[in-house]
Amino acid sequence: MSNETERRATPVCDQLRATGNWNPAWDAIAELDPAWAEKFMVMGMHPVMSGVLEPKVFEFLAIAVDASCTHMYAPGTRRHIRKALELGATREEIAAVLQAVSVLGIHSSSLGAPILLEELAAIEQAKTAGAQVAA
Repeated sequence: MSNETERRATPVCDQLRATGNWNPAWDAIAELDPAWAEKFMVMGMHPVMSGVLEPKVFEFLAIAVDASCTHMYAPGTRRHIRKALELGATREEIAAVLQAVSVLGIHSSSLGAPILLEELAAIEQAKTAGAQVAA
């Protein structure tokens, strides 16, 4: 096999496309550098292909990643929920995954609320200082 053929061999990417698990957003990078895209997909598929995690557990993790506030990838969330259901997941299990991942969004409040309190205290302190100077 020539180096060019090896560079273009993408069995994992091809399998993802064939099974409907390919994200069209990956098309451009796969076109620009098929070898890199293949290596990336092999890395990402390792937990599934290694058999270390039960398939349903992997689907739960994939749901959590795709539904997270930092990713919000609806097609993947749908695909992984459907697969989890096919693997016997219950409504309650999937709801628990979604509830667990929802806490990622709490960082907005845990970051912003203390800053808000600090700024309100600073304004109050400035008002108090100004009132004392005026008196």
